[in-house]
Amino acid sequence: MKQSQHLLSVSDLTKAEVENLFETAKMLEPILDRPLKRVPAFRRKTVVLAFFEPSTRTRVSFETAAKTLGANTTIITTEGSSVVKGETFVDTIQTLQSMDPDLLVIRHKSAGAALLAAKYCQCPVINAGDGTHEHPTQALTDLLTLYKALGGPFKKLKIGIAGDILHSRVARSNILLLKMFGAEIHLIGPASLIPIEFKAPEIHIHYSMGAALPELDVLMMLRIQQERLQENFFPSLSEYSEFYGLNMRRLKKAKPEILIMHPGPVNVGVEMTEDVMTHKNCLIEHQVRNGVLVRMALLYRMLSCKK
Repeated sequence: MKQSQHLLSVSDLTKAEVENLFETAKMLEPILDRPLKRVPAFRRKTVVLAFFEPSTRTRVSFETAAKTLGANTTIITTEGSSVVKGETFVDTIQTLQSMDPDLLVIRHKSAGAALLAAKYCQCPVINAGDGTHEHPTQALTDLLTLYKALGGPFKKLKIGIAGDILHSRVARSNILLLKMFGAEIHLIGPASLIPIEFKAPEIHIHYSMGAALPELDVLMMLRIQQERLQENFFPSLSEYSEFYGLNMRRLKKAKPEILIMHPGPVNVGVEMTEDVMTHKNCLIEHQVRNGVLVRMALLYRMLSCKK
């Protein structure tokens, strides 16, 4: 890692560090294919997973990664913590720090929560998603998936990110990381869901899926985050699906070799249909496996460097 011991944003990493991380992931991958998927590398280490927002894939992948490397895990959720009794977020973090964990993984509904936690922690902190800010380990997962599928290079690779970009921490982290590796970024969605911050010369904006799709090499679909939609950003889910959803009829207009991704969970029939999810070019299952690998590599690097 760079000067910071934490991973709060994609910008905490250099391109060389990302590539080294992927080499570590490659080294560790055979462990996942063993009958006994566990090594004793960090059996004296403790990883705290503080998830103050619902999660399945990210939480389970971090837990699997930690246990595979032999570390002990402690899981904290909002419902199972004193937050429900009125304890402040900072009080909770300070309580966790007093237990001397070796690493803290945090997910929170508020942007900046991971940064705040890092100010009160002496151990490394990994941001597992903070509000609509960033989700760096998901971006690393997506890039590793593309590395394994394509082998590189990414320069001039046309990658589309479609859907609820306004509320997507995954989109923000992916945009930063993909630009670092030279990809050409295309954002697709209704105008109400593409924030003004991304309207820059180096980013291509499309308000029509049909117009953008034929030129793309990769299409990353995003979940419509209904829990964050406080306003009516489009008339209905069915209308959104009609104009921006991915189905087999629409997929026929894309390049035959286009790769399809989604960080999950998928709103089936909204972002994409079930037959697209099972298409040979769909990498969703690979993303899930690579999510464990990326988090194993991160934990390996960060726990190894901790004094």
